[in-house]
Amino acid sequence: MESLHTLVGELAEQASLITATLSGRRKSGEDEYTKVQIKPVEIKRELHYQFAYHYNNKVLHRNITPVAYADELYRLLSDEFRQGLLCTAEVDYQVLISKKFKVSILKKAPTRKAPNQLTHNRRKQYVLEEGVPVPFLVELGIMNAEGKVLAKRYDKFKQINRFLEMVQDVLAHLPEGRPLTIVDFGCGKSYLTFALYHYLAVQQQRKLQVVGLDLKKEVIEHCGELARKLQYDDLRFLVGDIADYDELSAVDMVVTLHACDTATDAALEKAVRWNASVILSVPCCQHELFNQVNNKELAPLLDHGILKERFSALATDAIRAKLLDVMGYKTQLLEFIDMEHTPKNILIRAVKAPSADTAALWSEYEAFRQFLGAAPYLERACQDLLPPVLASAKG
Repeated sequence: MESLHTLVGELAEQASLITATLSGRRKSGEDEYTKVQIKPVEIKRELHYQFAYHYNNKVLHRNITPVAYADELYRLLSDEFRQGLLCTAEVDYQVLISKKFKVSILKKAPTRKAPNQLTHNRRKQYVLEEGVPVPFLVELGIMNAEGKVLAKRYDKFKQINRFLEMVQDVLAHLPEGRPLTIVDFGCGKSYLTFALYHYLAVQQQRKLQVVGLDLKKEVIEHCGELARKLQYDDLRFLVGDIADYDELSAVDMVVTLHACDTATDAALEKAVRWNASVILSVPCCQHELFNQVNNKELAPLLDHGILKERFSALATDAIRAKLLDVMGYKTQLLEFIDMEHTPKNILIRAVKAPSADTAALWSEYEAFRQFLGAAPYLERACQDLLPPVLASAKG
């Protein structure tokens, strides 16, 4: 850890840190933060460093003096996190720490510019920075050639960056030392597919192959042409149905955004059968449980169509999350974009992390499913994937 200690000391001595993101927590509980972001701020005309500790449903801020900030940064990296991206005006340092605490520090071209002045409420730092031209964003009409985000496309720009922040948080869960394989089911116009490829292949310099799949031939042809124009050589687009896709035998990450009803479940089943390390899914049109849920105690809610629809959608995603936990994942439900833009804004993020108490998870899931009177597609489709330990639990 000596090299890490030296780096942190130099950043503190030179006051050169512009921003830092720490992710890939070694051990995390429900009430613990999963990511820390750091930036310099000016408070009463004196330099401080603001640490933003991101929990599942809140962010806590702590302003630390330059004297103490190096110790906190080193503590977080040496004790709690496996990955850090430390940005200066001259170079970006990517810090990777193995399970055996072996430290690797990679130097990359700088992605941040030193601010003219520090303020307490500086403009949000995005993964794809405004003012820096990004070829795929220019081609998709979100930026102009100078890197200015077009006013009418700013919501899309924020959505793309929100998605990449979620990807950034799970980098430590993806395999290292070999190319990654990623499938995006129902990719549509592929804004996020291009963003994912750019972030991993261009910014992170990872070797990978990405496949985008959709039923709309014209859309797929357009996306393929754009990928060739951008020289994204390892990004392919195919026409096809989620349930019928069998080209690959193993996939590291599965993305499925706004796949309708049980198409989301079909994609989740594929992901689990591939033993995918990371799953990112934004469900849409959860109709299945609407026609199944039946509980007289819930009658005051279920008697109203609009309430029943919303309840069924939330219950469907709760079922999916718990089933993924049972099948060897740690799952979070996160807000994807602001509610004002779309009510379909929940993202299921699951990383491979087997639980020590699968039987208890199954018991909790089974009680919930029976309470609803539901027979979920995902459970039926994955019957053979449920762990053997559940045999006694079912009996």
